[in-house]
Amino acid sequence: MLFRLAFALVWITALLVDPIDAVSQDMLRSVDLNSPEMSTSDTTRAEVEALLRSAPQDAAGQRSADLEGRRLSHLDLSGLDFSGGNLRLAKLNRTNLKGARLDRAILNQAWLIDADLMDASLVKASLLGTQMQRAKLGGADLSGARIAADLSGASLIGAKLADADLSADMRNQSMGLMRGVLKSADLRNADLSGANLSRADLEFAKLENANLANCNLNHADLAGADLSDANLAGADFTGTDLASTLLPSAAALAGTRNLDKARNLNLARRPR
Repeated sequence: MLFRLAFALVWITALLVDPIDAVSQDMLRSVDLNSPEMSTSDTTRAEVEALLRSAPQDAAGQRSADLEGRRLSHLDLSGLDFSGGNLRLAKLNRTNLKGARLDRAILNQAWLIDADLMDASLVKASLLGTQMQRAKLGGADLSGARIAADLSGASLIGAKLADADLSADMRNQSMGLMRGVLKSADLRNADLSGANLSRADLEFAKLENANLANCNLNHADLAGADLSDANLAGADFTGTDLASTLLPSAAALAGTRNLDKARNLNLARRPR
């Protein structure tokens, strides 16, 4: 209870300082990630497995475990099936979730800083206000997921984000502008085809050889990002910030939409 009150106070304080990206950018300044609350577990892998087995089944026979607010940091939970589960506000910092199934899971406001989600499946998962800085998501499947999370510095090499929604929620800004934040994230060879990246923050992101076909990049921030050899066919650049962005070849840009309406196009870097 005390931690949740502190969480709320930090959030409100961050908003007063900087309402844009306040949640994702300012919270870590006031949270001790080495505290027992954030760095230890209140259960074991065996107990988590028991909770997953005993979770109630729906009409389709699928189980949905309730692990809201649980402390699961530093545990080895690799390969477990959390599909449809409630992990809201859970602490999973530096947790091993390699190959885990988190399809349709609710991970809103959860903490997964430095978590290992290599080859995990998060299809249609909900990641709102989730803290995932430096998480390892190489080969992970986030297709169709709703991602308004902080993935700054995360590794998503070869990850699948087709049809994922990382856009800003313009209807509900009471807690600041919620959007996908992928500052300096590694998205080389990632599949973002059809993804909604409207107003997403991709500053200095590595997007070499990434598939951005038919992406909505309206007002996204790609300043300093590397788009060399990226597939941009059908991508919409209306209002996209391209300051110091390394663009692909002229042939690759020919298939884009509204590139002339991008911001700072004159400051973008062209391939040599």
